[in-house]
Amino acid sequence: MIKTLLIANRGEIACRIARTARRLGIRVVAIYSEADAQAAHVALSDEAHAVGPAPAADSYLNVDRILAAAAASGADAVHPGYGFLSENADFAAACAAAGLIFVGPPPDAIRVMGDKGRAKALMAQAGVPVLPGTDLDGDDPARWAAAAAEIGLPVLVKAAAGGGGRGMRIVTDLADLGDAVTAARREAAASFGDDRVLLERHLSRTRHVEVQVLADAAGACLSLHERDCSLQRRHQKVLEEAPAPGLGTATRRAMGEAAVRAAQAVDYRGAGTVEFLLGDDGSFHFIEMNTRLQVEHPVTEQVTGLDLVEWQLRIAAGEALPFGQDDVPVDGHAIEVRLYAEDPARGYLPSPGRLRHLRLPGSDGAGAPFLRLETGVRAGDAIPPDYDPMIAKLIVWDRDRPSALARLRAALAEAQVVGVATNLDLLRAIAAHPGFAAADLDTRFLDRHAADLLPHPPAAEDNVLALAALAVLLDRRRAAEARAAASADPGSPWHRVDGWRLNATATEDLTFRPAGDGAEVTVAVTYRRDGRFDLSWPGHRATAGGRMDADGTLAADLDGVRGRATALVSAEEVVLLGPGGAVHLDRIDPLVRAARAEAASGGAVAPVPGRIVSVLVAIGDRVGKGDPLVVLEAMKTEHTLRADTDGVVQTVGGAVGDTVEEGTVLVGLEA
Repeated sequence: MIKTLLIANRGEIACRIARTARRLGIRVVAIYSEADAQAAHVALSDEAHAVGPAPAADSYLNVDRILAAAAASGADAVHPGYGFLSENADFAAACAAAGLIFVGPPPDAIRVMGDKGRAKALMAQAGVPVLPGTDLDGDDPARWAAAAAEIGLPVLVKAAAGGGGRGMRIVTDLADLGDAVTAARREAAASFGDDRVLLERHLSRTRHVEVQVLADAAGACLSLHERDCSLQRRHQKVLEEAPAPGLGTATRRAMGEAAVRAAQAVDYRGAGTVEFLLGDDGSFHFIEMNTRLQVEHPVTEQVTGLDLVEWQLRIAAGEALPFGQDDVPVDGHAIEVRLYAEDPARGYLPSPGRLRHLRLPGSDGAGAPFLRLETGVRAGDAIPPDYDPMIAKLIVWDRDRPSALARLRAALAEAQVVGVATNLDLLRAIAAHPGFAAADLDTRFLDRHAADLLPHPPAAEDNVLALAALAVLLDRRRAAEARAAASADPGSPWHRVDGWRLNATATEDLTFRPAGDGAEVTVAVTYRRDGRFDLSWPGHRATAGGRMDADGTLAADLDGVRGRATALVSAEEVVLLGPGGAVHLDRIDPLVRAARAEAASGGAVAPVPGRIVSVLVAIGDRVGKGDPLVVLEAMKTEHTLRADTDGVVQTVGGAVGDTVEEGTVLVGLEA
C-alpha cells in the first residue's frame, strides 16, 4: 500500500481523498496556493507545501513546484483529484519519471482519451457509437463554416483536451461560428493549457448518461453502472443521480458493455467515466471519457457500497479487483446536488466572496447512510475568484427514487448560506418540480423550466420589514453592550445606543430594499424608554422588542407575538433565515447609492472580481447598446460585458491580464 500520498488538488475533493487516505493509514501531504493557506484541505493534511500565488497557472497547474513538494515531503504517490492536472498526460508521465505512483490511468490512456478527435476514431473502431464531427485546425473561418455546414447545424464547438463544460459553445447560426471558436479556444487554453477545439453535431433533446468503470493492472475491467447527469447549466452538471431513472434493462446493459469496451481500447487502469448522450429512442452516442474521478462519484458509491477513492489507491498500489461484474450491486437510489457560489438569476454569474454564515445538513456526520456531505469550506472561509465556485456537494440515498427525493427536499430546506449568491433556491425548486419528480429529464431541463425554477426575490412582507429593522437595532445594542463590558468605564454614556437626544424624541430612519426589487421602504424608528421600539412605514405600525445573540439568533416580539429566526446584519444588508429559505434586504445608504450609479452609467462595471482577457474598445470609439466592451474571466468562466446605452468611450479602466475587483469601472461611456 502507498505510504505517503501527495494530493495535487484543493477543495472538497482534496478533503475527500485526505480522509480516505488517512483511514487507510496513509500519510497525507497537501499543496496550497496563497489563496488557500487556511483552507480545509490544508488543515486535514499531515504536511502541507505552498506552491505559488492564487492563479491556478502559477500554483495548482505548476508541475515543477508540485513535484518539488512531492520530493521534499517524501511522497511515494500523487493523487490528482479532478480538474487541474488530473487529465494531463505530461503530468502523469512526469510523476512516473520522478519515481512517483500516479493515482490514475497510464499517460497513454490519458493522452488518447484527452484528444477528443483521436478518442472518437478509436471508439468507432471499438464498436462504441459516436456522433459526427471533425477537428478544427488552422485559422480559416471559411473552412470552419464549410465543416459546420457538412456536419449540420446546430454544432457544438468543444475543447479537444478537456471537459467539464469548459471551452464549449453551441452554434445555431454560421455567422456566430468565428466568435464561438475564438472564445472556446481562449477558454480551453486557460482551463487546460491547450487551445485545440473540434466541431460536433449538437443534439437538442437528449439525456446525459455516463457509466463508471473500474479497471486493474491485471486486465479486469468492470462497469459500476450508470448515472444520469442531464441537469446542467453552461454544459456543467448541477444534479446527478444513480441509477439513471427510466433506463430499460437492454439499454443499461448495452451502455455498460460499451463503456467497458471503451476503457479496454486504451488499456485503462483505475477509476474512469465514459459519457454518452442518450436519445428518446434509446440510442446512445459516445461524448468523451473522463480519465479521472468525477465530481459525481458519490452517487455511485452510495448505490454500490464501493469506496472509489480507496479502490483508486489500491489499484495504483498494484492490487487486483477481488470481485467480478455480477458482484457489483445497485442498491437503492442516490441523488447529488452541487451547491455553487453563483447567481442563477444573473446568468449563473459566479459570486466569489466570504462565507459569513454556513449551515449545511450532515456536516456533523449525522444522517448516514441517508445523508452525506462533501465540502472543502467552512463558515468564514473565502470563495476565491480563481477556482471553481463549488461550495459543497449534498448527497442523499434511500431505497427508491421517491424516498430519496423526499430526503433531498428535507436536506435542502435545512441548508443556509450567507455571504455569496448561491444556487440553493434553484436546487430547492428543482427538487420540488413535478417534471423532475416524474423523471422527465433532458440536458435542456433548466432552460425549459426556467420560469418555474429561477428564483424570484420574495416580497418584503410587513413582518419581514419589522424583523429586519429590529435585527439592526438589537445587533447594534448587543455590540454596544459587549464594548461596554470590555471597557474600563462600562457606565459611560458613550456606550449608549438608545438614540438619546436633549429635549427631543429619539428617532431615526432605516431604509431597506428587497434584493432584486427596486422598491425601497423606509422604516421610521422611535426609541421607547422601556427599551422597545415603535416602528412605522407606509400603512403600518408595530411595537417591537427582543434580544439578539452573537450567533444571529433573534428572539423577537412584534405587538405581543413572539417568534425566533436567524438574522445576519452587516452595513450592506440584513439576511433573515428560516425554514422557507433566506430573505435578503439591502440596507440603503443614499450617498453610496449615488456614487455607484454615477460610476456605472452606461459603461461596463466588473460584476465580480476577475481577470480581463479581452478589451474590445478604445477611447473615442462609438458603441451601440448591447455592443461587447470587455471580456472578464472569473472562476474559469468568461463573461462578456456589454454597453447599456449608445455612446462614446471616454475611459478604459484596465488592460488584458489585469485582475480587477468587483465594482471596478472598466469602460466609461458618454451618452
